[in-house]
Amino acid sequence: MILTFYKYQGTGNDFVMIDNRTGFFPKKDVALVASLCDRRFGIGGDGLILLENDDESDFKMVYYNSDGNPSSLCGNGGRCLVAFAKHLGIIDDKASFNAVDGLHNATIEGDLVSLQMQDVTEIKEKDKYTFLDTGSPHHVQLVENLQELNVAKEGEKLRYGIYGKKGSNVNFVEPQETSFSVRTYERGVEDETLSCGTGVTAVAVAMHHSGQTQAENITLKTPGGNLKVQFNKSEKGYHNVYLTGPAKQVFKGEIEC
Repeated sequence: MILTFYKYQGTGNDFVMIDNRTGFFPKKDVALVASLCDRRFGIGGDGLILLENDDESDFKMVYYNSDGNPSSLCGNGGRCLVAFAKHLGIIDDKASFNAVDGLHNATIEGDLVSLQMQDVTEIKEKDKYTFLDTGSPHHVQLVENLQELNVAKEGEKLRYGIYGKKGSNVNFVEPQETSFSVRTYERGVEDETLSCGTGVTAVAVAMHHSGQTQAENITLKTPGGNLKVQFNKSEKGYHNVYLTGPAKQVFKGEIEC
């Protein structure tokens, strides 16, 4: 099979994009997805995303981690998929799409995509960390000297040590004057990624919930670039949660598989 693909990145979080509206892609082939995401023997990416038809919205998002397994929501992937949908002529400047965690709305202006995330109503605060789900599970932990931290090593310890086989993404956070620096270990990738959309969303909510900031529009600095998260807080939790940042096409190609 000759497969046409596109490569997109959002603040360094990169994805193999495939237009699967005709349903040709073998969705249960874990080995194929993993091989396409392989950075040495395939295309390379933190994940693979299929764009499919959907009866309720503009399109459907089917997301796989780079290990080839289907996974929970990817925020940066969702933003990149909106840019891909615009490239394909499916949408103009607004979109609605279904993902594994439900319906999402988004807007796009140039390279900037703003994606509405799910409401956050349950937050677990522990002595040294916060745990919450923003479409994917996230451990949020404040640290000092973030740039010197071995994220892959420390993230792996927490990912398996606390959360077992199912695991959790792990975010290490250091407050700045008007923002937060974030580095993330992603389950499924099993390594640090340059950025994580659901991760910075979790960090923003957790930092507000714990009193580290009173702002409801927060800048998060990742190794791959800056993202913004805004929300409204009420007695029921966090709603109108939006993740905003750039999403760009890197290249288009074909691969035999």
